[in-house]
Amino acid sequence: MQALICGSFAYDNIMVFGDRFKNHILPDQVHILNVSFLVPEMRKEFGGCAGNIAYNLQLLGGSPLPMGTVGEDFAPYAEWMDACGIEQRHVIRIENSFTAQAFITTDLDDNQITAFHPGAMAFAHHNKVSDAQGVSLGIVSPDGREGMIEHAAQFVAAGIPFIFDPGQGLPMFDGDDLRRFIDQATWLTVNDYEWQLIRERTGLSAAEVAGRLEALIVTRGGQGSTIYTTGGEICIPAAHAAQLKDPTGCGDAYRAGLLYGLMNKLDWETTGRIASLMGAIKIEHQGTQNHRFDMTEFSNRYREAFDREL
Repeated sequence: MQALICGSFAYDNIMVFGDRFKNHILPDQVHILNVSFLVPEMRKEFGGCAGNIAYNLQLLGGSPLPMGTVGEDFAPYAEWMDACGIEQRHVIRIENSFTAQAFITTDLDDNQITAFHPGAMAFAHHNKVSDAQGVSLGIVSPDGREGMIEHAAQFVAAGIPFIFDPGQGLPMFDGDDLRRFIDQATWLTVNDYEWQLIRERTGLSAAEVAGRLEALIVTRGGQGSTIYTTGGEICIPAAHAAQLKDPTGCGDAYRAGLLYGLMNKLDWETTGRIASLMGAIKIEHQGTQNHRFDMTEFSNRYREAFDREL
């Protein structure tokens, strides 16, 4: 069984400014803003939703099949995927394009200034779900707008159940778009802020959305998550993280846990806890693909976190 993961690949360029933005920005002069921040600390990470979800599902022993579009600068990322044993047959290179990139500068107050270049991600619709063989389920995660729309429709046409994960792509869709995605998808997963936006744009309650799906999954950070089904609400506790280093990519790790549970036909209580623990493990590490574990270690962490066997 393979999970087709439709979404973005990106390089995350993360820089740290050793001061506070507010000390260098004059509020009454923002209309002529011209500032430069010295950032002696910088790191470049492999990221993007499809890449992150695939990496985490591979750690769990799942079988990820990522699908995305990348640029001519993708070679280092491709080498990393090879080293991790992640398939690339549906990762398409777009000529004369860069792989999507985020340039993130953080100050001492954890304020951030981010510039995002979508690059090859805008060509996501060049990939077709029908090109993938042996797929049992899928996910439509943040990607180019046209790609997300077409991939959802293609999953439906192929009779493949899928998770809709709008994430950072949510601003691209209005209420009609979101209602259509909900009617097409089998499951919907969002964080609590994204859920509020969807509720406002669609006018649908959690119970109404759950009635159209097999489950609505809403994550709430340190407060855990809630899984809404037609049978009621399932509250999933947050797993304890030994240290809080970097929340970037926690949602993607959580979604890999959902895919793993669905692929293995686990109940929602177990699936949600696996997803929760994945997020906790990720937050203990800088970057989105720098954590490691084997399944014995994961099972032990699961037992410690939830006082039950996996």
